[in-house]
Amino acid sequence: MSSLFTTTAADVPTERLILRAWTAGEVAAAAGLPADRRPAHWAQDFPADGDRVIAGVIAEQIAEGPADPGAYGHRLIVERESGAVVGSISLLWPPSEGSVEIGYGVVPSRRGLGYATEAVRALVAHALTAPDVTVVHAGVELGNPASVRVLEKAGLHRWSSDGATARYRTGAPGETPSRK
Repeated sequence: MSSLFTTTAADVPTERLILRAWTAGEVAAAAGLPADRRPAHWAQDFPADGDRVIAGVIAEQIAEGPADPGAYGHRLIVERESGAVVGSISLLWPPSEGSVEIGYGVVPSRRGLGYATEAVRALVAHALTAPDVTVVHAGVELGNPASVRVLEKAGLHRWSSDGATARYRTGAPGETPSRK
């Protein structure tokens, strides 16, 4: 498989995707630059609303100073084959009591291809390599069965639900996940 996109040490590669950090220009573009200034390497329907929210969060983090999550944190989901940015995925860094939350989204034009599951599985594994992370968790609205299935296929297990939202989690091998 040829690739228009090469990986760097901080990238998290999968079979079909590369999860890479946002550039400052991509943050600015997603957070509100005019449509004619959007990067050419983005899928036509990127950024989605959730990606714009994350770009705003990243912009605030940049403005607040050097609380850089380093090899963890917010990433773009990039198709290896085309080099197109097709979504975003985040670890809400820093961890709290060994637990970190994951969130993700894939643009409508690339849904149903297994990209979200592939990205979640890879970033969960990556997060669990951090010395201060023993649990990765996510919340999902039960009215979003596709996202529920993504978490289940990625190996997270439901541990609570309030009827509208379910909480999923997984831990490092040999660890007992806390109730975070």
